[in-house]
Amino acid sequence: MGRFLFSAQGWPYLLTPFIALAVILELAHASPTVIFLCAAAGIIPTAALMGLATEELAARSGPGIGGFLNVTFGNAAELIIAIFLLAEGLQEVVKASIIGSILGNLLLVLGLSMFVGGVGRKSQHFNRTAANAQATMLFLAVAAMLMPAIYALIAGGGLPAVNAEIVGFGPDLEELSVGVAIVLGLTYVAGLLFSLRTHKDIFNPPYAEEAHEGFGWSVRRAVAMLAIAGAAVGVVSEILVGSISEASESLGISEFFVGIIIVAIVGNAAEHWVAVLVAKKDKMDLAVNIAIGSAAQIALFVVPILVLLSFVIGPSPMPLVFNGFELGGVLIAVLIASYVTQDGESNWFEGVQLLAVYVVLALAFLYA
Repeated sequence: MGRFLFSAQGWPYLLTPFIALAVILELAHASPTVIFLCAAAGIIPTAALMGLATEELAARSGPGIGGFLNVTFGNAAELIIAIFLLAEGLQEVVKASIIGSILGNLLLVLGLSMFVGGVGRKSQHFNRTAANAQATMLFLAVAAMLMPAIYALIAGGGLPAVNAEIVGFGPDLEELSVGVAIVLGLTYVAGLLFSLRTHKDIFNPPYAEEAHEGFGWSVRRAVAMLAIAGAAVGVVSEILVGSISEASESLGISEFFVGIIIVAIVGNAAEHWVAVLVAKKDKMDLAVNIAIGSAAQIALFVVPILVLLSFVIGPSPMPLVFNGFELGGVLIAVLIASYVTQDGESNWFEGVQLLAVYVVLALAFLYA
């Protein structure tokens, strides 16, 4: 166990003490900034444990059910955080975290994977059919995110301000958002059928199991650990969300930046790190599947759930209308990620370029 904790995949669990520290500081009514930083660090091991428990359960469930579990629970931590944000009425922070997750996967994770994997190698290769299929799904998601915004502009309502927390657009856009969410959800189901059944050999390379270094847990233990991880994510997420407003003001950064950069990174740090590790081992098929597949899952699975949940959670329904920075960022990210993966080959310099785009966007978000 000690060797695992200090391994390349075990480091997130070294942050476990921050979970208890965040709870103690919250009960002691400490500085919101300190609480926020500890809670952000505490999210990382809880999300990592949730991912590990899911993989252990998937390993005992066969390739079909296992694949379904992995794609369904792959972004569970981010979904839980977003649900607490919805409950607090921070709808614009929810949207920022959604876009931030997509940007993080397509630019930061894919860029790091290409850079780390490409150092010392002339090039790396991956299945471009799988990458192109997932990129096409992302273009669908971008279209779905653009149309409500275009409707809002034409109808004269305008786009949300960067510093807003919640914006109402009326029943028409709420109904349009529900329709878009349903289309995205149905496409996600079709994508599951495509990747797990009819074309599973493309999306599941034979070395995919090597990315998981587990403990051989039984189904009962894996389910128990998944429940514990889910509860821990819920507790820490509630603390994190409760401190966002005061912490962002104290740090001198906007809630928008917190959502689109900080929350997006900590919610998926463990999974992101796995993509970089497998890329370093020259398994770019798996790295690209993790990065682009996770972005597609956010857009096609998490977004529809949050839109529908907003009708029962929080002060009002959440229209799927993003601000200009978010729309520009996601469009740039999808276009450049699609371009660099269309030939099925990558190198370290392409990774540097993706990372450069992410840094430029982050700087723009910081000053927004």
